[in-house]
Amino acid sequence: MAGAITYDGPSVAEGRRTGPLIVTEDAELLDDLLRLCAAAGARPEVHPAAPQRRGSWEAAPLVLVGDDAARRVRSATRRGGVVLVGRDQDDPGVWRRAVEIGADHVLLLPEGEQWLIDRIADVVEGVRRPALTVGVIGGRGGAGASTLACALAVTSAREGRRTLLVDADPLGGGLDVLLGGESTEGLRWPAFAASRGRVGGGALEESLPELHALRVLSWDRGDTVAIPPQAVRAVLAAGRRRGGAVVVDLPRRVDEGVAEVLAQVDLGVMVVTAELRAVAAARRVASAVGMVLGDLRVAVRGPFVHGLDAREVAHLMGLPLVGEVPSETTPADGSVPPGGAARAPLARFCSAFWGRAFDGAGE
Repeated sequence: MAGAITYDGPSVAEGRRTGPLIVTEDAELLDDLLRLCAAAGARPEVHPAAPQRRGSWEAAPLVLVGDDAARRVRSATRRGGVVLVGRDQDDPGVWRRAVEIGADHVLLLPEGEQWLIDRIADVVEGVRRPALTVGVIGGRGGAGASTLACALAVTSAREGRRTLLVDADPLGGGLDVLLGGESTEGLRWPAFAASRGRVGGGALEESLPELHALRVLSWDRGDTVAIPPQAVRAVLAAGRRRGGAVVVDLPRRVDEGVAEVLAQVDLGVMVVTAELRAVAAARRVASAVGMVLGDLRVAVRGPFVHGLDAREVAHLMGLPLVGEVPSETTPADGSVPPGGAARAPLARFCSAFWGRAFDGAGE
């Protein structure tokens, strides 16, 4: 085998990064690697040894070195993103050869196929830092969690971030309705009920309704369809891989699907109204949510009764205080969504929230 081969598989969308570099002379191994690249939608470049063309080895986003070629790439420039691929489960020498070529990982086929497909797909999508994911949950019914979730998403999109709003409550009536987009074309949750394994982030984004410059994953008006936990996990992970911000409107119960969402949430915000019964109810919800979510904070809504203020509510909850959520009246038709008036108090609250959140996350 000589020269370079560019695999003429599925096309890669313009603007995406190139596929991996494959270095091997093992025809059987090459067939397997080309098959895995095709499954991930990648167009690899193939060489029998480290490429002589300047920059090809260094510039490839991922390098897959067959175990047969380890000796031939020893003198290549050391770099990250090198995977040594072999088949012999009983060969202890593969780890020594990985060290010699500076490989980050050793992958043995066929056991590692799904891991490798995911890594190649990351290359195709140009994966960046995962989205900062914020979950919003009401301490009790009517606390205003859905309104705050929408306002946070609308504000994030207005500030120029790629933003995804996820409705994780099938009994909530649909966030697309709250945003005035129930008739907007695009997929809803039931379409993803059969999702398994990896969901493409770009394909997910393009399939969802676009409302107020953000993408929305909500529910349709049909009978409620149970979404398996593995589908919830795959869909949310795909949305997070696109970067920016993901806002999730959470139900107050914690089932298997909600636990999958909470496992991917970076920061939880519980909306609590400032009265004693609401605080008591919210403490029970926080106890269940806190078993899965490590960072849960409280946002307080008035009117304030029983002498309570926002700090006292946070103290009774035993949670850090995000702030006092301003009230906002919006048109019922969704023409101006929650947070849509950029200079109104709620939008300013949300903008300040994102500033602090991303400062802490190192935006």
